[in-house]
Amino acid sequence: MADIKYYDVILKPVITEKSMLGMNEKKYTFLVHPEANKTQIKEAVEKMFDGAKVKKVNTMNCSGKTKRRNSARGLIVGKTAKTKKAVVQLTEDSKEIEIYAGL
Repeated sequence: MADIKYYDVILKPVITEKSMLGMNEKKYTFLVHPEANKTQIKEAVEKMFDGAKVKKVNTMNCSGKTKRRNSARGLIVGKTAKTKKAVVQLTEDSKEIEIYAGL
């Protein structure tokens, strides 16, 4: 397993209706590095966002979708890349994460 630094753990925030509803309960959703564990995710959130204190981290592995397309040589079948999502719940006394402030 590669040595993953905290700035490589969080790839981008997930912005969907469901993740926006979770912000009321201080739950934030991120796409994370597929090999990152919960401890690394907690450490990365606390270092990258000032004043954020993580209470709990839930992760889910999402497998790649099967995609098909026609070409001159016939049907080509492939898969998209697999991803990993993390839902991070902050403590009551922690500050909000500024990425979501304008949304």
